Amino acid sequence: MSITWDSIKEGDNLPELKKKPGVTQLVKYAAGSGDFNPLHHDYQFPQSKAIGSIIVHGRFKYATIGECVSNWLGHSGRIRKISCQYRGMDFPDKEMTCKGTITRRWEENGEKLAELSVWTENDKGKIMTPGTVIVVF
Repeated sequence: MSITWDSIKEGDNLPELKKKPGVTQLVKYAAGSGDFNPLHHDYQFPQSKAIGSIIVHGRFKYATIGECVSNWLGHSGRIRKISCQYRGMDFPDKEMTCKGTITRRWEENGEKLAELSVWTENDKGKIMTPGTVIVVF
């Protein structure tokens, strides 16, 4: 059953989306995004050596938030606005989980809208990428 604006309420949670990007997936993401910073794929890069690892692209986490919301919406609506903050480094082959909660729903200018609080958590449950999404039904 697809969701509708009438079927959601503030406080509802979105289904979680789990990802565990490995080096190959990060290289593929780099090819699609054009972000070939060696910090995301080269363990011999000086910054990677200093950190002890390569790191997941921030925009990969942003895209994961978008995918999580889009999966929840299905064909019932669209994302109007999405924003997030990068608050920490995620590492390859470590699970990250995207979560979300409906924080507000309202009607404006004939549109049915919802605001979502969204975030990614690392494998230890720490919030790494908090954000906000506005959807239109």
